[in-house]
Amino acid sequence: MMRSKEEPMRLGTGHVYDASAPKQRINMTLNEDLVRVARDYTDNLSDYVEKLLASAIEMERRSKLADQEHWDRVCASWTEFHEKHGCVADDHIGDYLPEDRVP
Repeated sequence: MMRSKEEPMRLGTGHVYDASAPKQRINMTLNEDLVRVARDYTDNLSDYVEKLLASAIEMERRSKLADQEHWDRVCASWTEFHEKHGCVADDHIGDYLPEDRVP
């Protein structure tokens, strides 16, 4: 299932993942008391865990997207500053270059 990075994934509708994909048996180790408590909330632990995992993936995807957008804005800001004022290091680079290479 292909979608753009900007398109939001909708939970519970099969848009986070291909809900029609075949089920796969896996071996998981979970805290036995946690499983007991979870069974108070659901009769279908597999479905419950699947929905929680899809929700966690969506939160992680949104977090990574927000982080990338933040750093894109930071880079754009530095580029704008550099275009307006030049490189900050230009005023000091002569202090670190051999005398015959000072600009």
